[in-house]
Amino acid sequence: MELPSVDRVNHSSRPRVVVIGAGFSGIGVALALRRDGVDVTVLERADDLGGVWRDNTYPGAACDVPSSLYSYSFAPNPAWPRRYAEGPDIHAYLKRVGAEVLDRIRFGADVVAAVFDEAATVWRVELAGGEVVEADVLVSAVGQLSRPVVPDLPGAASFRGPAFHSARWEHRHDLRGKRIAVIGTGASAVQFVPRLQPLAGRLTVFQRTAPHVVPKPDRLYRPWHHRLFRTAPPAQRAGRLGTWLVGELLTAALTSVQPLGVLVAGLSRLHLRRQVPDPVLRARLVPAHRVGCQRLLFSNDWYPALAEPNVDLVTEKITELTPTGVRTADGVDHEVDVVVYGTGFAATDFLAPMRIRGRGGRELADEWAGGARAHLGMTVPGFPNFFVLYGPNTNLGGNSIVYMIESQCEYVRQAVRHLASVPTVEVRREVAERFDAETQDRLARTVWTRCANWYRDATGRVVTNWPGSVWEYRRRTSRVDHRDFHHGGA
Repeated sequence: MELPSVDRVNHSSRPRVVVIGAGFSGIGVALALRRDGVDVTVLERADDLGGVWRDNTYPGAACDVPSSLYSYSFAPNPAWPRRYAEGPDIHAYLKRVGAEVLDRIRFGADVVAAVFDEAATVWRVELAGGEVVEADVLVSAVGQLSRPVVPDLPGAASFRGPAFHSARWEHRHDLRGKRIAVIGTGASAVQFVPRLQPLAGRLTVFQRTAPHVVPKPDRLYRPWHHRLFRTAPPAQRAGRLGTWLVGELLTAALTSVQPLGVLVAGLSRLHLRRQVPDPVLRARLVPAHRVGCQRLLFSNDWYPALAEPNVDLVTEKITELTPTGVRTADGVDHEVDVVVYGTGFAATDFLAPMRIRGRGGRELADEWAGGARAHLGMTVPGFPNFFVLYGPNTNLGGNSIVYMIESQCEYVRQAVRHLASVPTVEVRREVAERFDAETQDRLARTVWTRCANWYRDATGRVVTNWPGSVWEYRRRTSRVDHRDFHHGGA
């Protein structure tokens, strides 16, 4: 890769840290490093911070983890409008917390590649347009859910109406009275379909796999809640702890104590029976996979929306899009005006399309040719001074990813502090391989190997999820074990 003019992250003391991405991970690690006296630069390709909560503006966008836990422990928010915050409120929270490092964020900085210069022991980070930023430490904070997937359906280009992914919602279109097709029934669709149903003239939902859905114990917070959280912070912390404990139980049901999953499956069946009185429709909504194998969904209005008279649930396979709609395998042409894809993200293609090159020019894509992997989800042999946040095998099925992110931010902070005395830290290959073997052995016994899902790559390897509790992860990342690393110059 030719390197044009270099813009050095020019600070008075080493190490210099560059973070890619300004979502929960990027802001969290920037705050941790800034408060530790480290100069840090965050490169964000968009014109605002917020990550998925900036990008996902579809109607009904919300979190399925209660806000008291889906937030930084060091920045509680007593003013959450409801127990499960909606997207705009989470985005506003991130902007408020991120204001402390706003002066360190470069917006419109789209990273396309990074190369480790072994002679100089620095990373050279190339931006779109050719500018190169130099730093001693590189942290990827782009996450797992940043690249929407649109299926390559025959005839898609011929469709005459608007067609867009839910993560790139086109708000300029007036959907009132329109015939709308929704392709996909995942975590986003269960939120926006109930919002589209009252607007649509006709809403056709194309379902490939019926999800497990359980009640969402949501509620609006009243003024007395806000006064309580503001004047007695332990009350909100108690709610956070309770949610954390329930999340640990749910995680156990998916991993180490799977008989607990029977209770979750029973709740899902009861929820379906109560909300869908029509036995024919109810039969088409019964999941064919074990609970938790695909993402467990929380909703109080998904099933009622599907039962409305202006909604059709189609379970036949889509064969093509036509100029006027969607054709299914039974030969039926479903005429629609708008197509909305609720088809998820390229979660297993970590860091793509960026090209990351470590020692000897080795591509990270080649290192991960057999499936993405990293020691504790963060460090990769052959890639010194490089850390991945929300990386391989750190996603969760039952708790808050923000808790995991905070664990990772503390780990990176400790490693960067150590780099004040040595030029490089690089995880030992045998350490990374031992961790990966343990992780995959444990994952093989989880529910996530029992069906097709977005947690697995093309080979069937689970590359996204963590096989244990978040408490275990916090314990294992609470202190950097320097025996796990090569220390350049030490």
